Amino acid sequence: MLERVALHQTRLRTPGLSLDGRGIALGSHGLLLFPSLDRLVAFFAVYTQSQPLDDLITRLRVELLRSKLGSREVALIVQIDASERMDSMAEIAALAGGFAFTGGGRFWVQYRDAAAPYGYDLSEVSQAQAAYLLHHTAFAQGYNVERAIDLKALFLRLSPRRDPTAGAEAGPRWILAEQGLGGALLHYLRRSDVQARVGLCEWPPLSALEDTPVRRYLFEIPAYPARMDRLFTSTPGLRVFVPVSPGAAVEVGYRHPIQLRAVPSFRGPGMVLFLGRGEAPLELPQLPVLGTLDALVRIDVLQGEPTTPAAPAAGPSPLRIPLRLLPSLRAPTDVSAAWIEPAQLPLLRKLLYLLGPDTLRKATLAISSQGAFLRTTRGSQLLPMGHYYRALAPTLYVPAGYETAPSVSPRVLLSAIDVPDGSVVILRHDGVPWVIRESSFVSLETAILEGTSWAPLDTTSLGELAGPIPRIQLQIEDPGVRPLRDVEVEGP
Repeated sequence: MLERVALHQTRLRTPGLSLDGRGIALGSHGLLLFPSLDRLVAFFAVYTQSQPLDDLITRLRVELLRSKLGSREVALIVQIDASERMDSMAEIAALAGGFAFTGGGRFWVQYRDAAAPYGYDLSEVSQAQAAYLLHHTAFAQGYNVERAIDLKALFLRLSPRRDPTAGAEAGPRWILAEQGLGGALLHYLRRSDVQARVGLCEWPPLSALEDTPVRRYLFEIPAYPARMDRLFTSTPGLRVFVPVSPGAAVEVGYRHPIQLRAVPSFRGPGMVLFLGRGEAPLELPQLPVLGTLDALVRIDVLQGEPTTPAAPAAGPSPLRIPLRLLPSLRAPTDVSAAWIEPAQLPLLRKLLYLLGPDTLRKATLAISSQGAFLRTTRGSQLLPMGHYYRALAPTLYVPAGYETAPSVSPRVLLSAIDVPDGSVVILRHDGVPWVIRESSFVSLETAILEGTSWAPLDTTSLGELAGPIPRIQLQIEDPGVRPLRDVEVEGP
């Protein structure tokens, strides 16, 4: 019942079918027929890998069709405005095991293929009664609509597939904690100095026998150390999710078959947490209010009225020990600064001519009567002179090859030294700390260049050389048995 459309053909029999600018038979809609739902999912899995659904989501519908023989098939009907888009969709549908049709209303014909580059047309319009009459070169079948399928509900029913590589890379995470673990996890993250936000989520009771909602803590963590991965993923009551779009996250170790970032329904303002192990997803119509961990950490409040402190009673002296610098057996790391004594400054001036532009831009220098202190960023070149220092903190330096004892954190060291803000502390070998204002450091390329005079090179012209240049005469002769016979030797 189908015939090929010829080039420059002007008359078509199929209702709703017309020729576009390229002479291709195209209806107002396209229909993709799939034998089952999993083939429809395969189509969306391939389609969303290369392009989003933003321009199609408002113009498509999914329906479950039933033929007169009782077979059920799935139809994706989308409004088409150009044959180029229909070409792409027909190619993906064929890859997923479906068929592509074009038309509108009740009558649909097979979309163009290699056998008919300009499409197909009906040789005779059928009078059969059905919601959709589909005509293919291999079959002709009528279908009635059994029910419509909601696309978002279909994606929510899809179970993520097991993928050990999913979530292996570092990045932001969502952690869902049961109510009994939320407080402990909050304080653990706070003690570990992990930046995070937390909110309290509620879901309806799990059964009609319960009257209290299900409450869980939801943590938003931009990043955490790799050593915590096993703790979070193996602790019962904690579920870790990788965000795949602004409104969806998939559990670590699983991957959703659809690229959810291409679906507008999963871009907020709510959140859908897709669980692994075949469990149903958890949907939040709206994200809860998220607060920082510092705002929610437990605070001890003093009881009673404040009183004037009494005179301290005689007791044991405080337990305090001096800070020491000890040679370290470990290889020095983070060597990023050098102290150059005043006697070496002339050598420093000569070496500056050999530095590249990247080092001159990234290095900073502070000069005092005690010498110069030169700092560089990670990966930059450091001059081979002076006494090397490594950075314990951005504002705390110790000699390379040494470590502090006791081994307290740099934050405690800075608070014990009690230096003003905006200062750099340098712990020297002799135990005398130096303090340099951060404002004293300037860019190396700014500090070294003199704009007042030119320094001419010490050169000598060729005419000023003493005496004329002798001409070189070459003689070629056989050295003989005694090549050193004409060399005179003085002394015994």
